[in-house]
Amino acid sequence: MSSFNAVPLTRLIEQFERLPGIGKKTAQRLAFYVLGLPEEEAKAFADSIIDAKKKIHRCSCCQNLTDSEICRICSSPERNKRVICVVESPRDVMALERTREYNGTYHVLHGALSPLEGIGPEQLTVKELLERIKRDGADEVIMATNATVEGEATAMYIQRLLSPMKIPVSRIAYGIAVGGSLEYADEVTLRRALEGRSLL
Repeated sequence: MSSFNAVPLTRLIEQFERLPGIGKKTAQRLAFYVLGLPEEEAKAFADSIIDAKKKIHRCSCCQNLTDSEICRICSSPERNKRVICVVESPRDVMALERTREYNGTYHVLHGALSPLEGIGPEQLTVKELLERIKRDGADEVIMATNATVEGEATAMYIQRLLSPMKIPVSRIAYGIAVGGSLEYADEVTLRRALEGRSLL
């Protein structure tokens, strides 16, 4: 970073640079944008980050992010609690909810199996999923992990764990390229993927 920058500005740019997908130039643009905000707006921006960090945690049922003990989806009487869609991240829940076609609940793994990166079942919420199903039961588990090597391996691993329980496990059909992520798919593609899911 240029030695001409004031230290607080340099620190701000460095913090933006730590965000995924943000390079040096974008970090600089964001930092200067924030500096250009009126003081009240800048404070509101900073406060919203602190507030989210303090109040957002995992739902005790599905492990999605929420500000209450049980998230709105799990607590809704209109959702089918007997159908569980397993996804890798909270962003995937948001993507699937945009389709307005799915009426079941979710389970968020917070990642996918990746031995090379040291991510095993213990680093995911697989145990919580199994405990939930043993406690509450399920009529179907939909595997909606990403169409990547890690996502496929995770889906097959969970399917093997659920096999003794005799619960139907389906895999959503993908209208997106292998290696793609749910969060970047459009609503039509995701709707077709849900409709075209098949048993594993």
